[in-house]
Amino acid sequence: MPPSIRKARRIDGRTLALRDAGESDAAFIHALRTDPVRARFLSAVPPDPSAQTEWLRRYAADSSQAYFVIADGAAGEPLGTVRLYGARGDAFSWGSWLLKAGLPSHCAIESALMTYHYGLWLGFRSAYFEVRQDNLSVWRFHEHFGATRIGADDRHFHYELAADALTQALQRYRRYLPHGIRVSRD
Repeated sequence: MPPSIRKARRIDGRTLALRDAGESDAAFIHALRTDPVRARFLSAVPPDPSAQTEWLRRYAADSSQAYFVIADGAAGEPLGTVRLYGARGDAFSWGSWLLKAGLPSHCAIESALMTYHYGLWLGFRSAYFEVRQDNLSVWRFHEHFGATRIGADDRHFHYELAADALTQALQRYRRYLPHGIRVSRD
């Protein structure tokens, strides 16, 4: 049986935590997704914050994705978001990866590593995703991480991170997440 995406209440890394997004996170997520600089490469969201609350309400009943608030592991301060979705055989897709401005670079690396570790924890072996072509810093990040560009459309580059490349990347960057992750499901 192929793996499936499941929600987790909380995933702890070295300095960060991923916690399941809920309606109480709507204002933070909406502010992040409507920031003209931070969200310029994401799908547009309605200007009314109540639409974010409604989306989170629907998400709570959706078993096909896991949407997390990236938070400071100790203080709990929300720092960003990331989402796993699109299970396809032994691969998952991820996106909605958005971090507040001014964070140290280790936050991006650790949150990406946590996302991949959680995908492996769920039983997936590889990942695929798309990045807007004009989002130079993010597609460079993924290519440096080991992702292979497998195609493009008018607006996006399409990537995969094969099982071997994923294993190598987790090994190469293990100093950012030396003990892996701890998953709390309930």
